[in-house]
Amino acid sequence: MQRRCQVHRDLWREREGSEIGQGTHPWWPAGTARAAPGSPGSSMWSVCWLPVLTQLLLLRFLVAQPVSPIRVFVVPHSHMDVGWIYTVQESLRAYAANVYTTVVEQLMLQKQRRFIAVEQEYFRLWWDGIASYRQKRQVRHLLATRRLEFVIGGQVMHDETVAHFDDQILQLTEGHGFLYETFGIRPRFSWQIDSFGASATTPTLFALAGFHAHVISRIDYALKDTMQNSQGLQFVWRGSPTLSAQQEIFTHVLDQYNYCSEGFNWDGTAVFPNSPPDRVFHPKSVPITWNNINYYVSLLVDNVKERATWFRTPHLLWPWGCDKQFFNASLQFSNMDPLLDFINSNSSKLGISVEYATLADYFEAVQAHNASWRVHTHGDFLPYSSDPFQAWTGFYASRSGLKALARRASALLYAGESMFTRYMWPAPHQHLDPAWALKQLQRLRWAVSEVQHHDAITGTQSPKVRDMHEENLSSGMQGVQELMASIVRDRTPAHSDQEPVGHSAVVYNPLAWTVTTIVTLTVGFSRVSVTDESGQQVAAQIQESKKTQSAYDLHVLTTIPGLSYRYYSIRSTEGTQEETNQLGASLARTSNFGRKKKTPARPRDRHLIHVENDCYTVFLDRDTNLLHSIWERGSNRTVQVTQEFMEYHANADLKYGFVSDNFVFMPIDSAKSPWNSVGMQIVAGKLMTEIRQYFYRKVGDRNHTYAIYSRLAHVPLAQGAELLCRRIEQEYRVGPLELNREAILRTSTSLHNKQVLHSDNNGYQMQRRVFQKYSSNGIARNYYPMAQSAFIEDGRSRLVLLSKQAHGVSSQENGQVEVMLHRRLWNNFDWALDYDLTLNDTSTVYPVLWLLLGPQSLTTRLRQRCGLALQRAPVVLLRELNESAQIFPGSQRQQEAVTLPPSLHLQILSIPGWNYSSNHTEHLQDLQKRESGVQGTRVTPPSPCQPGPTPITGQSGLLSELSWLCMVPCSPYLPNGETQAHREAVGGPGSLSRQDTQSAGPQRRTCPHPVSEDPFYPHHQTPTIVHLCRMLSLPWSLLPQGLLLELGTTKSHSSSELRKPDYPGLPFIH
Repeated sequence: MQRRCQVHRDLWREREGSEIGQGTHPWWPAGTARAAPGSPGSSMWSVCWLPVLTQLLLLRFLVAQPVSPIRVFVVPHSHMDVGWIYTVQESLRAYAANVYTTVVEQLMLQKQRRFIAVEQEYFRLWWDGIASYRQKRQVRHLLATRRLEFVIGGQVMHDETVAHFDDQILQLTEGHGFLYETFGIRPRFSWQIDSFGASATTPTLFALAGFHAHVISRIDYALKDTMQNSQGLQFVWRGSPTLSAQQEIFTHVLDQYNYCSEGFNWDGTAVFPNSPPDRVFHPKSVPITWNNINYYVSLLVDNVKERATWFRTPHLLWPWGCDKQFFNASLQFSNMDPLLDFINSNSSKLGISVEYATLADYFEAVQAHNASWRVHTHGDFLPYSSDPFQAWTGFYASRSGLKALARRASALLYAGESMFTRYMWPAPHQHLDPAWALKQLQRLRWAVSEVQHHDAITGTQSPKVRDMHEENLSSGMQGVQELMASIVRDRTPAHSDQEPVGHSAVVYNPLAWTVTTIVTLTVGFSRVSVTDESGQQVAAQIQESKKTQSAYDLHVLTTIPGLSYRYYSIRSTEGTQEETNQLGASLARTSNFGRKKKTPARPRDRHLIHVENDCYTVFLDRDTNLLHSIWERGSNRTVQVTQEFMEYHANADLKYGFVSDNFVFMPIDSAKSPWNSVGMQIVAGKLMTEIRQYFYRKVGDRNHTYAIYSRLAHVPLAQGAELLCRRIEQEYRVGPLELNREAILRTSTSLHNKQVLHSDNNGYQMQRRVFQKYSSNGIARNYYPMAQSAFIEDGRSRLVLLSKQAHGVSSQENGQVEVMLHRRLWNNFDWALDYDLTLNDTSTVYPVLWLLLGPQSLTTRLRQRCGLALQRAPVVLLRELNESAQIFPGSQRQQEAVTLPPSLHLQILSIPGWNYSSNHTEHLQDLQKRESGVQGTRVTPPSPCQPGPTPITGQSGLLSELSWLCMVPCSPYLPNGETQAHREAVGGPGSLSRQDTQSAGPQRRTCPHPVSEDPFYPHHQTPTIVHLCRMLSLPWSLLPQGLLLELGTTKSHSSSELRKPDYPGLPFIH
């Protein structure tokens, strides 16, 4: 007993930030000092020797008079990161599998116990590879009796800042598809409690998916404190200013204690890489006994009564669990059970009642309270700061290479999905196994979904976890590339064993409209001709490679209809176009400019040279080799534009102050210039001109650390190449960096934006960011995520940045926009060193930005389509070309092209592969037959040529609500927020009653989807995210699904609503 007391005292002394013994308890004797555990006068010390009768008398003396009890909902959970410090397989072996094994066992023993399961990756691995038949039956029973509840239901708890909303939808689809196929259920509540900031895209996504409530936690510390004091932690969130009340969702912010329950974790600490052979773990908290139960009662009641004052209803959501908890659920429940029983037996005296609960239990009680709620219409909760010196804005650019790879994998998956769907329709070809093809797509879906985790795409993981993600993404990409190559081989002449004479290239356009662009290939010869599938010469340009010595960059101008291929033959020739007077690849001319040292700015006597196309004239300063200004033809305005690389310096030693790390950005001072000279080349050709600027740290350095490669295409607007003409494409070379440097690209302009920046939420909608003046750490706290785009503007012009991957972005001065591109950090924080989380990234990265400059009307019209052109660029498939495998006119079976109007975007076209009936009742009956051991009726995919069954009831009513979610909207950003019509609108799925702060009085309505609904019979009018953008019509395993979305409106079209004559070439079922 003495040893147990000592262990408990030591553990509580180590509790971070605890102030044990401070203050008084409502039922503690007035004027009596409450001692901390471990002190001679503490109750903890006393319970080690007081007899039982004395303790009972003491407890009776301590309790106050009866009060109306606070109803406490104890929600058991385990936060299981898919990655971060340990790989998925390490975590599965060490603790994750045990969580599900022991929780299922313990829930079956006592009917009052509950548990919420969050991310699906670990559960799917446990279900498919570990769970027994008996355990699977028990899971189904627990779901049916509402003792086990899946929340979020996605593959992971996704990041909300740097993840693109296309990929967020994908990972939700993956998790929800598994849950519906396996159990016939759809999650109804979110649990986004560890993502680093809260985006307005997420509540929009969840509301349109039919969620009833949204739970978040990590928002700015000062804002959370204000919300606690004003009882504002619960509200109705309208994430989209355009959808307004159509997508509002009731939102609950966890209080300052977050999702952990310190002092109530009895199952010990997980041991890596494997669980102990004897299954014995060292406990974190001293087990509850009759001798010490008073201490735990006091601890819990104190905590509850403090937190209850922060909420408007007498209900408290009390998360029980933390990271890597409940791997020994027996110890957890066997200790908590008697504590809850003791409190409930003294409920009237203690002033609280406690019960195990799921989120459904809690929100059902809150809804029944019939309160009115304020509406939050102020966008997102970004950036996130945990204190004045801890701005979590560094991860916007951490592990830039992984962010780029994840986005490339997503783009390849998008292309592979539609290519395979088109290949299978109207009839599959005999040379490709559909099961093998689906497996390749499913592997990449899994990898892309997995990397959306809030410790993956963010770059905040350990190196071995980064390696895991890169390996999974690369392996999945290889499989999809093999699939696409197989489809191409099936449609082209067979390859022979003759010596290659060049290359054949197949260029596939995954967008559903005609694209005119320039694709770049690397070849080993400088004299080349390019012909298309009909044998006609194609405009092309050859130049020395900027990255690879003894190689050449071949630029080919191509126009490709929607969802179609172009075939090209690339051959070495004896001469260039100029030498042979034939239409071959023109040879670009390179002009070299000597290095220029950094000099103070001189406003006059500039020596400018220019590069121009039909849309822009770019002026360069020969005295500095830097960009000087850009003239935009449409508005006839010249804007001063300069670009340079800068670096923020970071502290590495904790004894000198705060440090930057994987998560946090904490610069020592303002950014410094890291270069001392700049070299420049201009590579001019008939097809395009490339400006190459090289930045050297020292004047005498042979190798450059930074580079900017800018391209202007020489394509007339009359040829349908407006998107190509009106963008300035830039690629950067950054690195390797010196230690403790954070590299940015700073673009300074003559635009008077007054430090107002617009950046996107996950590529979905724009947010207005006004520079805030902080007393400390103002640079970092004014950084925001840019998943895809950002812009600055004044009354006449707008400068838009479109990014191929996520970055951090800020406007620190008037007319400036800076983008963080790369980070390399190290510090001596023991915790970071122990887990290898110092971000010593020595890589060189090559991020890409496109610049658009022009009037607001023009850039608004082009921004969305240009963003799609960058994110969904054509895919090039290369193979060797020989004489017998030449491409002759008419030798390919080209499918009918898809050409949608400019206002429509095909969000997704895929064959999902899930195997269940679109009739919910039939699906549940089939599941029941399988569970009872009777062979259920399997869903047999019908011929795509035959009509399918009727889509899910109520689907057409959902389409208008989905249109702004499952597309890139082209309507301009509304700087003044919602219109009065939007503010007055009432309705939308997934919300509780709410009060509009901008209306005259409270407006009330009933939640359209009662939270008490049986989870096995979800509301048919609200299909889950499984059907959003991926399976809106017929969820047959081999039937194609599609969604067309009208840009700039709230109208969309499902495959069942469209007819082939309207949009030929799409495999719509009608």
